[in-house]
Amino acid sequence: MSALLEQFSLGGDNAQSSTIVIKDSIDIAGYRTTGASRALANVAPARRHAEVVQRLLDRGWKIVGKANMHELAFGMTGINEYTGTPVNPQDATRIPGGSSSGSAVAVGARMADAALGTDTGGSIRGPAACCGVIGLKPTFGRVSRVGAAPAQSTLDCVGPLAREMRVIIAAMSAISPAFDPGIAEGGAGVARIGIVQAEARPDILKAVEMAVRKADFASAYVDLPGLADAFSAGLSIINRETSAAFGPLVETGHLQPDLEARLRAAAKTSDLDVENAERVRTRFTQAVNYALATVDVLIMPTMPDFPITLEQARNGTSVIAMSSLIRPFNLSGHPALSLPVPVSGTTLKAGLQIVGRHGEDEWVCAVASRIEAALSV
Repeated sequence: MSALLEQFSLGGDNAQSSTIVIKDSIDIAGYRTTGASRALANVAPARRHAEVVQRLLDRGWKIVGKANMHELAFGMTGINEYTGTPVNPQDATRIPGGSSSGSAVAVGARMADAALGTDTGGSIRGPAACCGVIGLKPTFGRVSRVGAAPAQSTLDCVGPLAREMRVIIAAMSAISPAFDPGIAEGGAGVARIGIVQAEARPDILKAVEMAVRKADFASAYVDLPGLADAFSAGLSIINRETSAAFGPLVETGHLQPDLEARLRAAAKTSDLDVENAERVRTRFTQAVNYALATVDVLIMPTMPDFPITLEQARNGTSVIAMSSLIRPFNLSGHPALSLPVPVSGTTLKAGLQIVGRHGEDEWVCAVASRIEAALSV
């Protein structure tokens, strides 16, 4: 299924240990961190575990493989002609999403209980929504990125994917020492929900609202200005930072053509583009904080539509709009989780996105757990 680049067994002596796969942008000692790219195929094996990997092992998790991904984590489709494209467990004709494609597929296909991914512009939440699983982008800086690529980022977060919220909470408890599972499992009965008026398919919008109502939350519609500007600004920042990290690999001649083209375009991001983006970052962060002053979490679709087909993607259909509702929260640094919800008239599940205050990842998980429980009845 191409979800895993390598399979092995590391840690977790107990037969009851939870299993997890690690995205190939995160170091595991003794294994190459290739970013699913031919350009890095011969790098030296990592000398030590990434901090998140060591924490998982210390808590008894069993690592069963390295997960495939969109090359160098710079793309939203998950298509990788070099390492293979992971097969979307919801619909094999559709893209699995990127860049944490293998992580989402490995979880959705029950190859592991959980996965670690990274999210710079929606790269955990997008694949989670595409593949019908749960994905959490923690508050920026909440989870260590030591041993994750790229080494420098003002957007990227390491976070878990799983099929159940209890596993998300267990994984966060392992990789984030201060994470409080007691709050995350607390039920969030008194949470106030702000439903953001976002542009998305009507049936997905309806599914999101119905899930909130089924969980019996007090809710109100909330305006969140600046989403479009934050999306564009986030793209400028990710282009500048990814170009700095991986731009030199263009000259190797070993990158896939689509990635080489994106890196060449990213290199043209100007200082003025970045300065303007940073101003938008300040304004949008303030706007999210203002909205969260009157409600506990914001809820909206993860993606405005279902994932396109592999054929459409390979024929050039743009996927940039996939991240229109998720990339803004990389820019602002707020915790955000994608939870699968049923949509009337289709077997495909869509993603419901929950956004919380800085540092309140546990509260985001608590709201998600309550919705999950309501939907299971």
